[in-house]
Amino acid sequence: MAKRTGKRLPREQLLKRRVPELGYYLIVTDTKATEQNYMAGLRDSIPKKLQGKIVVKVCRAETAKLVDEALSMASMHPQYSEPWIVFDRDQVKDFDRIIANAEGKGIKVGWSNPCIEIWFSAYLGAMPVCQDSVTCNDNFEARYFNITGHRYDKTDSAIYSKLCRFGDEKQAFSLAKQKLLEHARNNKTQPSNMCPATKLHILVEEINNKVVR
Repeated sequence: MAKRTGKRLPREQLLKRRVPELGYYLIVTDTKATEQNYMAGLRDSIPKKLQGKIVVKVCRAETAKLVDEALSMASMHPQYSEPWIVFDRDQVKDFDRIIANAEGKGIKVGWSNPCIEIWFSAYLGAMPVCQDSVTCNDNFEARYFNITGHRYDKTDSAIYSKLCRFGDEKQAFSLAKQKLLEHARNNKTQPSNMCPATKLHILVEEINNKVVR
């Protein structure tokens, strides 16, 4: 790319031009404090001038209602061009149906199977096979304590910053992508059968790629 004078722009200017602008995000999750605190921590980690572009809403209803809540809020706030719902498989009935319903209505889904702690584990270098949320949580608790020296608290409002400080977010992205590829190779296409797995990394990486810190 060149200026009209014929001189090429400095590489630094070209790179700046290629950084996509952060759009508006509406993220709806259920009543679990863990998901809410993690997403709020992600929002608070970006420059203050951009924090208003990410709204984290807690839907105090059953998980199946997340889609309706996201659609309702999106209609009231059309500037939020990226509606997401964030939830775990855990004991959720119709896990696959809720995801398909959301995606069919233009809502992106940051799901985790069996629970969000499998995504947290990726920050610490592993996504072990855990078929239920209790085992997954216990496994993460032990790993978290061994690495950080602190007890894991599901209500910790600083969980995002701690995961970034003691773990490796880029490595977490890589691990999450690797797991999805492994499931695809094994012809597992239903989220309920893809364990361990998450798609929460897509949302986090997308926001990070659009933010210059």
